[in-house]
Amino acid sequence: MRITTSAIIRDYKANLSASINNLNVSRTHVMTQRSFNSTAEDPASAARASQLHRKYYKNQDNLKMLEEVQARQDGQEDALRQISDMVKNISKNYNIQALNGTNQTKEVRQSYASAIRQFQQSMVLSLNSSYEETFLFAGSDGKNSPFELTSDGTLNYRGIDVNSAKGSADYDKLKTLSNENLYVDLGMGLSMDDFDQVVSSSAFNMSLPGINAIGYGVDEKGMSNNIVVMAGKLADSLEAETFDADQFRDLMNKFDTLGTNLMNQITELGVKSEFLTTTKDRLDNADISIQEQMSGVEGVDMAEAITNYMWDQYAYNSALKVGTSILSSSFIDFMR
Repeated sequence: MRITTSAIIRDYKANLSASINNLNVSRTHVMTQRSFNSTAEDPASAARASQLHRKYYKNQDNLKMLEEVQARQDGQEDALRQISDMVKNISKNYNIQALNGTNQTKEVRQSYASAIRQFQQSMVLSLNSSYEETFLFAGSDGKNSPFELTSDGTLNYRGIDVNSAKGSADYDKLKTLSNENLYVDLGMGLSMDDFDQVVSSSAFNMSLPGINAIGYGVDEKGMSNNIVVMAGKLADSLEAETFDADQFRDLMNKFDTLGTNLMNQITELGVKSEFLTTTKDRLDNADISIQEQMSGVEGVDMAEAITNYMWDQYAYNSALKVGTSILSSSFIDFMR
């Protein structure tokens, strides 16, 4: 068969184009360090990579959420520790001293009462602390300050007197508010039950209603179960015209018991912080694992990629030299 010059040139152009394309692909692999840069190159790997990317970004979201939850909980713990320090200060420097016979003059008791009321105000400020415009101890209503101390010494939580007696409608409301939950997904497989409620074991509850930490209601003796209110009662007792040491001692014992309950709440926060630390370690390990899988699916062996690139570069240069020998001769050259 007769092979014409145009056929040779046509085949040469097609092969040169393929050589250029191969060179471009291998160059791209080296530059991007990826085994493919479009779905068409490797559909199976591209599908697998898409799944891994979704897992990776979901894990990143969980890590970011965990950091926010940890920061929020750190704020809660700091505020409660501040209150606990105030409670210890009152018990150590004012309660015991007030029972000392030499300190039972009206003026001294008045100074003690003023100091305790200052601590009481500071406790409320700590309980109304916020993190990123969200009140830490407001339960599920993080946009409104939860506590209000009125001029007559009444402490309200979300508009309800914390000294409400057991069995009353307000007490039932406080009990409901104390059980509020605020769940967040930290990669534990968030799921819902048959009643469209979050399964508690599948999420993290970051809600901490303030009345759980400082108490609410009254006991069988009529004493408040709230440590802030009890601080006010101590001040009232010290300001009385006639100081009743026995009554003050009872108030002090109750105050110390509530201080112990507060420390228990701080301990529970520490346990939750330890859980968050463990969860972060798990998410960090998952992050490393997913990145390794992504590298195995998308990454290239750089030694092999560079070798392929050098070979394609050699093939392309050879093709150019062959083209020079083909194009340099023409029909006119053979008419001599």
